Amino acid sequence: MELFPHSLPQRCFSVPPEAVQSAGAASLLDGGGPRFLSDVDERMLSVFDRAADPEDPFELCRLWLGRVDAESGAHATRPWLAEQWRASTVRRSMSPEEVLTSRATVRFVKELFNFFFRDDLYGDLRSDDHLMLSGGAVDEEEWGLPEVLKECIRYALDRDWYGYSDSCGRVQAREAVAAYESARIPGVSYDAGNIALTMGGTVAISTLADFIVSRSGPASAPALCATPNYPPLVESIACRTATRLVPLPAQDGRMSVEPLLAALSPDTPLVMLQTAANPTGAGVAEEDLVRLLNALSPSTLILLDECHEWLGPRSAMSPARAARNVIRVSSLSKHWSAPGIKAGWITADRALIAEYYEYASTHFGGPPSFFYTLIEVLARMERWRVTGVRAVGTEQVREFEASYGLTVDRLQDAYLNYASEREAREQSLLLFRDATHARLSEFATVVKPRYSINTAVQLPGWDDSYRCFRDLLRETGVSTYPGILNFCFSGGAVRLTSARSWRDIDAAVDRLEAYAGRDAVRHG
Repeated sequence: MELFPHSLPQRCFSVPPEAVQSAGAASLLDGGGPRFLSDVDERMLSVFDRAADPEDPFELCRLWLGRVDAESGAHATRPWLAEQWRASTVRRSMSPEEVLTSRATVRFVKELFNFFFRDDLYGDLRSDDHLMLSGGAVDEEEWGLPEVLKECIRYALDRDWYGYSDSCGRVQAREAVAAYESARIPGVSYDAGNIALTMGGTVAISTLADFIVSRSGPASAPALCATPNYPPLVESIACRTATRLVPLPAQDGRMSVEPLLAALSPDTPLVMLQTAANPTGAGVAEEDLVRLLNALSPSTLILLDECHEWLGPRSAMSPARAARNVIRVSSLSKHWSAPGIKAGWITADRALIAEYYEYASTHFGGPPSFFYTLIEVLARMERWRVTGVRAVGTEQVREFEASYGLTVDRLQDAYLNYASEREAREQSLLLFRDATHARLSEFATVVKPRYSINTAVQLPGWDDSYRCFRDLLRETGVSTYPGILNFCFSGGAVRLTSARSWRDIDAAVDRLEAYAGRDAVRHG
C-alpha cells in the first residue's frame, strides 16, 4: 500500500445556509461578552460550612448534590441526599482562601465530575433522545481526522509498525515536531531532544506532575493551578503536592493573569495554566503570558496546557515560551478531533526531557509506536502551512526516509488535500461557533469564546450550574456541562459545545429558547 495515493477522498464540511445566517456579521474572532468570574461565592462556602468534616470531599459532594435535589422538590432524583442536606446545619464560617487552598476542594470537584458522567449523564439520567452538547470535543463523525492522517494509520498497520520504541518516541517523529514547534516561535530552534511524545494531554500532565514532584522532593510552597481548569489535570497535581487554586477573571475573551502574579512566590514549585480556558474559550494574551513567565523564579516550573489554544487569533508566540522552566503540552484530542487516539507531545528544555526519558521508561515504557507516522506527517505538514509552503518539491520529499517511497507528485497531492481539509474544517467550526453564540445571545447571557469550540452560557434564574444542567436535561432533553465541574465557583453558567451537527445545535437551541421563555413567564 502506498502512503500517499494519487487521489484521496475529499472530506466536505458543508455549512447549512441557516448557520451562516445565524452567524450574521459578527467577527469570527471577537472574544467580547460579559465578565466571567470563578471566585468563591456564598453558595460554595455554605457546603463547606455545613459539612461535618470539611476535609471530606465525598461528604462535600453529597451535600452539593443533596442541595440540588432538595431544591428540585418533586423532581429530586435521589431524595435521601436531599434529606442529608436538610438535616445539615451551619457549623463554621470558612473563607474563600480556605476553600481555594483546601485539598478537599479539588477532590470534591473531581468527585462531582465523576458523578456527572458516571451516575447522572450516562447513568440514571441517560436517554437516547438527549441532545448532547456537553461533550467538550469535536464530533469526530462530522469533523474527523484528515484523510491523509487516516492513511498514515493504515500504512503503519501494513508495515507492522507497532513494536517497542524509544521511551520519548521515534526520533524522526520528534524531529518533525521540533521543526514544527520551532516554526511557531520566532528565533527559537528546538531539536528532537526538546520533544517527548505522549499519550495525550491528560496523561502528559499527570505523568509530568508525578515526575516533577518526585524529582524535586517536598515543596515549601503550594503549586498554583489557574482556574477555570479541567478536574483530572488539577487532581493529578493536588494528589501529589499541596495546591492552591487561583481563579482568573475573564472579560472580552481575555483572561487576566494578575491573580497568578499576586500568588507567586520565589518558592512556588509549579504553576499549571491553560492558555485558553475551558469552558469560556477566553485566552491569555501573549504579552500577559510573557509578563507571567518573566516573573517566575528560575526554580519554578510552569506547565502550559496549550490544547485549547486553537480556532482563534493567529499571533506569533513569544520566545519566552521556550524558557528553560516552561513545559508546553499539546494533544491531538481537540485540534484534530482525535481524543480516542491518545497522542500528543510535550516541548521542554533538553535536560528536563533527558530526565523524563528515565521516568517514562520506568512508569509506562513509551507512547504508542503505532501513531508515530501520523504524528510525523502531521507535524511536517503543519510546519509547511505555518511557513507558507504552497507547493512541495524534492526538499520536502527528502524530509521523509526513503523507505516511504514518496514522490513529489504523491506528496503534493497529499499536502494539498490536507491543507484543503484543514481550512474547510476550521472555517466551518468557526461558523458553527459564531452561529451558536448569536442564537444563544437572543435569550441568555453568553461569554463569546475567543478560542476552541465551547461557549459558556448563563440562563436567567439559576445560581447553581449543576442544578441548571439537571433542570435543562429534564425539561428540554438538552445536555449541558455544569461550570462547577471546571472550578467555576460562582453563578450558574453551563457550557455548550458547538462542534456538533447543525441539526442537533439548531434543535437544542430551539428547545432552550422555548424553555427560557416559559421560565421567564413563570418568574415575570
